[in-house]
Amino acid sequence: MPEQIPNQAGTAGTLPPPSANGSAPPPTAAAPVHGRRLRTSISTARSALIVSVLALIVLVIFIIQNADAVKISFLGAQVRVSLAVALLIAAIAGALLMAAAGTARITQLRMVMRRERRRPPHA
Repeated sequence: MPEQIPNQAGTAGTLPPPSANGSAPPPTAAAPVHGRRLRTSISTARSALIVSVLALIVLVIFIIQNADAVKISFLGAQVRVSLAVALLIAAIAGALLMAAAGTARITQLRMVMRRERRRPPHA
């Protein structure tokens, strides 16, 4: 008589009876799911490398197309640099300012959490 084993959908499937010489594979409760891809550190690094190379290509094109020199004045200092370099420096400075503000906020929240953990529970 065939053996009844529940499959993934919850309904019973039928398996053939074990062979007389014992060569039949043992029954399994559920078949492995093959629809999902596994993420490994190598695949993540490869994806990051591809994105980085594409960003570098875009950056090089930007620098080549904006190579004209411009005069920049700030607090009495004047300098002539290419437009691309000036824009990249401004973008990096903005990113650093945002990172500093975010770091300050995270530090503040961690301090609040530590204080809350030390405080005895209210009855």
